[in-house]
Amino acid sequence: MSADPIEDYAAELTTALQGPARAKSRLVGEIRDGLVDAVAAQTAEGLPYRQAVEQAVREFGTPGELAPSCQQELTIAQTRHTARALIVTVGFLIVCWYAIWTASHIQGWQLPHAVQLLTAVAAAAGVLAAATLAATGPLTRWLPVPDRLPLLVGWAGTTASVAMPFAGIALAIALPLATAWPLILLAGGFTVASHAVLATSARVCRECARLPIC
Repeated sequence: MSADPIEDYAAELTTALQGPARAKSRLVGEIRDGLVDAVAAQTAEGLPYRQAVEQAVREFGTPGELAPSCQQELTIAQTRHTARALIVTVGFLIVCWYAIWTASHIQGWQLPHAVQLLTAVAAAAGVLAAATLAATGPLTRWLPVPDRLPLLVGWAGTTASVAMPFAGIALAIALPLATAWPLILLAGGFTVASHAVLATSARVCRECARLPIC
């Protein structure tokens, strides 16, 4: 605990929330600044600092009371963050795999069935991500965000993050290394990096989806 009850308030609210770090920091900072202004107004009228803080908290609500409404905003932000990560990683890797395929120059060669299936799974997740960005954008002015959408996007991100490395491995095994190794290395390196980013974002998205909102 710090010596300043306002900092304790901000720390408790931060701990209660899940979501993108930047968005969470901005949201908590705005509430903290509002609390500081309210306390300053009370102390300017002669109220002792501790009593002013208590009065401001009664007006603002406790961290536990504010958390559900704040979490709703952060859950949507995390859902959009995961959806963008899905679109970027899936789109780039599919382009890389197609380039590897065409660079092999094998007459009549077809993508292995495992690669086709895993690519289709990743592509379906990408389509869901694109629809999610539309559903959580300007459309929210007229239509509510479906309750299950954040959890669905979280699981789609997790599924894609697992499918993409296996598809890359299957493609690399099926192709002759000598004809496509530069692209295989590029796609492999990006797959490893994107798996870590996407898997983490998807996990946080699922955690956000399980928190109470209002």
